[in-house]
Amino acid sequence: MDTQRTIDAIWRIESARLIGGLTRVVRDVGLAEELAQDALVAALEQWPKAGVPDNPGAWLMATAKHRAIDSLRRGTLVARKHEDLAHELERSLTPDLDAALDDHVGDDLLRLIFVSCHPVLSTEAQVALTLRLLGGLTTVEIARAFLVPEPTIAQRIVRAKKTLTEAGVPFEVPRGPALVERLSSVLGVLYLIFNEGYSATVGDDLMRPTLCDDALRLGRVLAQLAPREPEVHGLVALMELQASRSAARVGPDGAPVLLLDQDRSRWDQLLIRRGLAALEKVGGAVGPYALQAAIAACHARAHTGAETDWQRIASLYDVLAQVSPSPVVELNRAVAHSMAFGPEAGLALLEPLTDALEGYHLLFTVRGDLLEKLGRGAEAKADFERAAALTRNARERAILLERASGRLPS
Repeated sequence: MDTQRTIDAIWRIESARLIGGLTRVVRDVGLAEELAQDALVAALEQWPKAGVPDNPGAWLMATAKHRAIDSLRRGTLVARKHEDLAHELERSLTPDLDAALDDHVGDDLLRLIFVSCHPVLSTEAQVALTLRLLGGLTTVEIARAFLVPEPTIAQRIVRAKKTLTEAGVPFEVPRGPALVERLSSVLGVLYLIFNEGYSATVGDDLMRPTLCDDALRLGRVLAQLAPREPEVHGLVALMELQASRSAARVGPDGAPVLLLDQDRSRWDQLLIRRGLAALEKVGGAVGPYALQAAIAACHARAHTGAETDWQRIASLYDVLAQVSPSPVVELNRAVAHSMAFGPEAGLALLEPLTDALEGYHLLFTVRGDLLEKLGRGAEAKADFERAAALTRNARERAILLERASGRLPS
């Protein structure tokens, strides 16, 4: 059992590097993953008897490359290109296994991230493939995290790898304008994963911490691989600062605790320091993630809710609404303005959003809260009930219905 746990831990750490390195030489992400899985099976068979090698990552890479050579030499794979690939693999099997593992590691991981988040794939497929190839999660774990049937996730992953192969997606980092466009997609996938962990959209639990951890770990890796991209540091800063509040976001009964009511002594100071340090690396760049991180930093620096600089937060949201306009940004901007200038100011900003966010439960949650503060109880009750009908999270629904009944204070 100890060896099994060790292998599981090693796989989480090494799988992305392994798949990335194999993809570089076999030029097929699907085949690379199969070879990596073969190496894992070999480890499960041999390590319990022979012991875990001193450099398990290099052992897995060497084993996978040997299996790749066998695969390319076998059966119908006799075309010249397969012979060339086999020779290339043989040349890469140097006696120095450390070098065999570490060569091109940074480039391989960065390429793998961009391939997993390629726009030829749907967002759902990008998320599933990123968690599988870069997060080291099993199909069962991904399905459990998103409360989706396991066969659905398995099909998404299989189709995604097939789509990448059929589209001939190159194993490379895009350049120029394409890099900016693709980087936005990569960051969006990582933040989507983080948000699903931070505020679960479905199910009985408010949070799924393992998803937050996976997104944050991948974000830190990306920041090391792309240190000159301000928005990468902005996203990492944002996730670090938001994750710092995790322990205080849920009460003993599992109910959500609002930001202003949280016990800030439970906020993780290490994550706050890391987040503020990442924010400094953004420099003077103004992008969507950097601005959101600056907003999160305002909360992190306030020792109490009363000390929060809501006017600065409102001004940051004003800039964010110009840089990255969206109805959800406008909703958050309305909340900030209500805190800085009163509920009437927030309510005025909400009115134009009704059509765009008519199916979004948080619109009615916010509006119900502002109406309640203005003493318009009947209207607030209707909005809380509508929000409860729209949310798919059981915890949120219960809280909203209690607010609608007047049993829970605002």
